[in-house]
Amino acid sequence: MTLPIVVDAAEWERARADLLAAEKELTRARDALAARRRRLPMTPFPAHQVFTTPDGPRTLVDLFEGRGILVVYQFMDRGPDRYCGGCTWFTDNVPASAPRLLAEHDATWWHITDMPLEQAQHYWRERGWTLPVASSRGTSFSADTGAGEGFGFSVFVRDGDAVYRSYATTGRGIEHLAFVTSLLDLTPNGRGEDWEDSPPGRPQVPAVVMPNVLTTDDVATSFGRFRRAGAPTGA
Repeated sequence: MTLPIVVDAAEWERARADLLAAEKELTRARDALAARRRRLPMTPFPAHQVFTTPDGPRTLVDLFEGRGILVVYQFMDRGPDRYCGGCTWFTDNVPASAPRLLAEHDATWWHITDMPLEQAQHYWRERGWTLPVASSRGTSFSADTGAGEGFGFSVFVRDGDAVYRSYATTGRGIEHLAFVTSLLDLTPNGRGEDWEDSPPGRPQVPAVVMPNVLTTDDVATSFGRFRRAGAPTGA
C-alpha cells in the first residue's frame, strides 16, 4: 500500500485542524438532522400480525415488551440455506449488550425476518448471536414496512395497544449504524472498497468480493450499498 505522506508535527496539527473544522460542521449538520427526525410525524401501523418467536406466538405489541419504543432490523430471507451477506455484516456489528442498553431508554430491539424461525435460529447459533429474533413468515409485515424481499430498519412507537411507525430507512441509511464500517472510515485505507475516493496506491477491491462483507453481486445489490457497476447508491 501507499502510506500517507509524512510531515512534521506542526504541519500535521494544521491539517488535522482543517479536517476537524469540517468534522465539526458535519456534527452540527447531524445534530440538526436528528432534531428534524425527532419532529417527524408518525403514522398508524397494522398491529394485528402474529410473529413466531422462541417463546411462542407474539403480536407486534407484545414485541415492545411493555416499553414505548420498538426498534426493528429486518433481516432478508434469501431462501433455504442462504443468507444475506450485508445483513450478516450488520448483525455482526450489533453488540450483544444493545438490547439491555436500549431497554434503559424505554426501547426494545428485535431482528425480524421472513425466514422460518428454525432457519433463523440455526444461523443465529452458527454466528454466535444472542440478539432476539422473530419470524414474520406468513404475515404482511414485510409488505407493510415496504421492505418486501429486501431489508430495512424501522422505529415503532406504542400508545397502549396502538402502534405507530415513526422512522424508517434502508440502503446506505443503515450502514452508519455498523460500528466497524464507521471505524474503518477513520483509517487511511477506509473500507478498502473500489467505489471510495482514496489516494492512488491504497489497497482496494471490488465491494462485491470483500470477504465477510459482500460476497456476491447478488448480495451487493440486495444490501443496497452498491450498484452492479460498483457505484454507490444514495442514502
